[in-house]
Amino acid sequence: MLEQHSEEVDSGMPGASLIDREHLTPGQIVEELDKYIIGQKDAKKSVAIALRNRLRRQNVSGELRDEIMPNNIIMIGPTGVGKTEIARRLARLARAPFVKVEASKFTEVGYVGRDVESMIRDLAEQAVAMVRSEKSEEVREKAAIHVEERLLDLLLPPVGNGEKPGLEESVGDEELQASSRGTSGDEGGMEREINRRSRQKMLERLRSGRMEDRQIEIETSGDGQGGMMQVFGPLGQMEELGGFMQDLMSGMPKKRKKRRLSIAEARKLLEQEEVQKLIDMDAVVKEALRKVEESGIVFIDEIDKIAAPTTGAGGKGPDVSREGVQRDLLPIVEGSNVTTKYGVVKTDHVLFIASGAFHVARPSDLIPELQGRFPIRVELKSLTEDDFFKILTQPRNALIKQYRALLMTEGVELEFTDDAIREIARTAAKVNESVENIGARRLHTILTNLLEELMFGIPEQITDRKVVIDADRVREKLGQVAADRDLSQYIL
Repeated sequence: MLEQHSEEVDSGMPGASLIDREHLTPGQIVEELDKYIIGQKDAKKSVAIALRNRLRRQNVSGELRDEIMPNNIIMIGPTGVGKTEIARRLARLARAPFVKVEASKFTEVGYVGRDVESMIRDLAEQAVAMVRSEKSEEVREKAAIHVEERLLDLLLPPVGNGEKPGLEESVGDEELQASSRGTSGDEGGMEREINRRSRQKMLERLRSGRMEDRQIEIETSGDGQGGMMQVFGPLGQMEELGGFMQDLMSGMPKKRKKRRLSIAEARKLLEQEEVQKLIDMDAVVKEALRKVEESGIVFIDEIDKIAAPTTGAGGKGPDVSREGVQRDLLPIVEGSNVTTKYGVVKTDHVLFIASGAFHVARPSDLIPELQGRFPIRVELKSLTEDDFFKILTQPRNALIKQYRALLMTEGVELEFTDDAIREIARTAAKVNESVENIGARRLHTILTNLLEELMFGIPEQITDRKVVIDADRVREKLGQVAADRDLSQYIL
């Protein structure tokens, strides 16, 4: 048995090169998350291990591969500490299909509202869009050649029954002279040669961009891109009916209409049509379903809202918005087959990440079966004054960097001193302690009130090219916050 086990493990070694090439070691995942999320090391570590284990499982061969289940995670912590951001950034790193859903929007099957299976249908839609975008990039260069050929036919159609020259073919002067001498007695051949030469010159003008503003008339499909047929009804399954109806309509002949556009605009429309022609949608759907089953990530937010407290008014029986939803969610997380418009999706290896503040309910208030499907529990800590300082300065998308970029468009350089940033962080932490703790979102409120007059006065009333925000200015603007226990204008 030991030899067999070693052989199975060793057989997965060749696939390790794929993991190495992707540079997704747990440490590197945490480093990438640190660029946007401050603190929460335990949560980052757990999601990094879960993501790495999925890559490891995909390189395991034999029957054992199907037996390795994903480590679903439930993140517990107050709002605004980074739960959603961790899951969103994780999906980007993994280049995996990802959907974020609110648990409170689902109801038990048979009642008005969305059923839990719709999250898998949304995941399949996301995967198809992702793969289609990847395939579009692969064929875009070839599609551009076809577009040039169509534009050339509109501007200068080929004459007679002569063959059109390839777009990469370049006709030299010597070839033209030799061809002209050979066809001097053939008026049709001369006409075709003149047309061929004219098309080559026209092609050069198209590629140089000198004709982008010229108006031409093209035929396009009458239906707009992204049009969605919606069917409203009392059941969640009605949304799926809308998808089937749209597929049925797409199989009917499409009306074509003539439009007059500039060559630049026509090029974009024609390129979309040519890309769709070159993409094999059957292959796209097949690849998308594989990505969903092997790499899909579903983030279920506000899961505490469907956990009924066991004290007080709780325990009255199943609730369509609470325990009923949990029981419907259980088979999806456990692993089942969900029918989508693209085919059946197996959810056995989809990674589920749930999160909730759990102010009223507790994780133990979830039904025991569902608790068992989320074996990894991570508690995210409330943000401190030091965390707020780092959030304002370190992430690539820090709020202070965003405000600097906004004012730079007006030619104004905005600068914050370290003492000013410390004072902002101290005020945000104090307000969160005094009233409802909304985490890092409090910084949006504080900075909006701090910079309100500045943002309003530029460029008419304030003409300074450089504005410095120091600690005194912060205390002057936000000093009343420390003394005012009501703080009504700072409560979101």
